[in-house]
Amino acid sequence: MYPYYLETYSKGRLKEISELLKDQLKECKLCPRECGVDRRREIGICQQKDKPRLINYLLHFGEEPPLVYDENGGKRGAGTIFFSGCSMRCIYCQNFGFSQLNNGKDFSVEELANAFIELQQKGALNLDLVTPTSHLPFIIEALSIAIEKGLRIPIVYNTSGYEKVEILKLLDGIVDIYLADIRYTDNEMGKKYSGVDNYWNTTQKAIREMYRQVGAFKEKPFKRGLIIRHLVLPNGISGSEKAFEFVSDISLNIPISLMSQYFPVYKALNDPVIGRKITRVEYDGALELMEKYGLMNGWIQEFELT
Repeated sequence: MYPYYLETYSKGRLKEISELLKDQLKECKLCPRECGVDRRREIGICQQKDKPRLINYLLHFGEEPPLVYDENGGKRGAGTIFFSGCSMRCIYCQNFGFSQLNNGKDFSVEELANAFIELQQKGALNLDLVTPTSHLPFIIEALSIAIEKGLRIPIVYNTSGYEKVEILKLLDGIVDIYLADIRYTDNEMGKKYSGVDNYWNTTQKAIREMYRQVGAFKEKPFKRGLIIRHLVLPNGISGSEKAFEFVSDISLNIPISLMSQYFPVYKALNDPVIGRKITRVEYDGALELMEKYGLMNGWIQEFELT
């Protein structure tokens, strides 16, 4: 059944999963940081409490082509929901206003469900949930409400890759498309630039679980599967070769979205290592590594670099 969540809902599993996730709020361990905060009373390390919080929801046309264009080439857009807060503390985050500073507005679960329906009514190809992990208890509850109101578009789980396998397993049969970053392939880089422990060790396990659930992304018969995003950072910080070697060991069919859009913002502005844009040489070097490992089933960014 497509999307996956319709069958899970019909079997009564969504309610069960929703309750399991809501139970996490008592001593939150939704993300790998496992801060253990009672989010019914306190703010977690992600800066969230017991309500969904978001900065905006809209049709977004900057995602990967199959998430924006339908099978006839019509530009419909992803139904993107930008959730506030994040378990990571990336010093260069372009969305730092709501990911790091927690700008946004608290919604009720019913209002979140209505946002899902509104995006579908506007023609969205999917629900593109950006940084959703801290909000999963509310997302799954809202999903059940939205299904009863006619929701039928697939879910894109748009993530940094820093996820717990135990939580991802609860999403098996709910998420059709995983859009996951590989930010770094060195735990020390993850600590230095994103403030988290064991980024690479954790992300490798998470990506393998995502692949187990949905396989490599393909458009037919349904848009479903795993897409990997890799943002090229200055001075080799992102560890591109190791990232591509890892993906190639899983499957050469996993599409890579190789991103050149990095520019220093927020706390990266004066950083001696990443306080500049990437160069054409750096981006082309990453592209050559993709070719070396046979990962050409994806997308590159063509705009001019400095």
